[in-house]
Amino acid sequence: MPKQKPHEQQKQPKYRQIADYLRAGIMDGTYPSGQPLPSEETLAKQFSVTRPTVRQGIAELRASGLVEVMAGRGGFVRSPHSRPSLTRPRGVRREPDGRYVEADGIRWANAEEPTATRTDAPVALADLLRVPPGEPLFTYDVLQTAEGSPLRQLHRTYVPFSVLVGTKFEEEPPPPAPKLYEALSALGHELHFTEYVRTRMPLPDQAEALRMTQGVPMLQLFRLTSDHHGKPLAVEEISFPGDDSEIGYPLIITEL
Repeated sequence: MPKQKPHEQQKQPKYRQIADYLRAGIMDGTYPSGQPLPSEETLAKQFSVTRPTVRQGIAELRASGLVEVMAGRGGFVRSPHSRPSLTRPRGVRREPDGRYVEADGIRWANAEEPTATRTDAPVALADLLRVPPGEPLFTYDVLQTAEGSPLRQLHRTYVPFSVLVGTKFEEEPPPPAPKLYEALSALGHELHFTEYVRTRMPLPDQAEALRMTQGVPMLQLFRLTSDHHGKPLAVEEISFPGDDSEIGYPLIITEL
């Protein structure tokens, strides 16, 4: 990307000049990852602006995920090139006793009782589950915390009513995942899993529940559970902060 000419820079608002100046310093290593940015007072004097104007420029960098502001300590650099501190291997493993566990080995505890509701399938979810839009779904929502770690995630389970026709779960609700896997296996299903990964900015209540700072994106995993015929049986939606985590998948080599 070509550098802006001096007269083009002068046309920009001061807060944008500050944001561009700091962004360039982060990208070229002038301000290394984990190190503090110049203080608001220093930047205000350098650009002959007020401190609120400096904060507006820094807010742009927060929104793009390059800067984290800590109360009482100022702004710190998030490197766009550094590795996250946590890699979560993805996959599902079935134990000899029939339990299904996550490949990452993290022990998750519910911070509260799962909230059970009936949801009418929105178009996107209906397409994934191959059910008509509006079909009723059993839905469970719960906030989970990791044992011995500050990690938090939002976990949601969707099960179409039509999957449970002719089973005992017509009279009683099915359990949420991962117990759901055992229940589906007991019904005679051979389970297969596919995961889809998305990223988006969290809604305010999600950011609060996950204790996310402003400007941090959220990673979302949608795990589709199908039978051996490829018929979708359920979907899990797992959401967690995307600023210091990455996910890893084994790739399967196929031959034509």
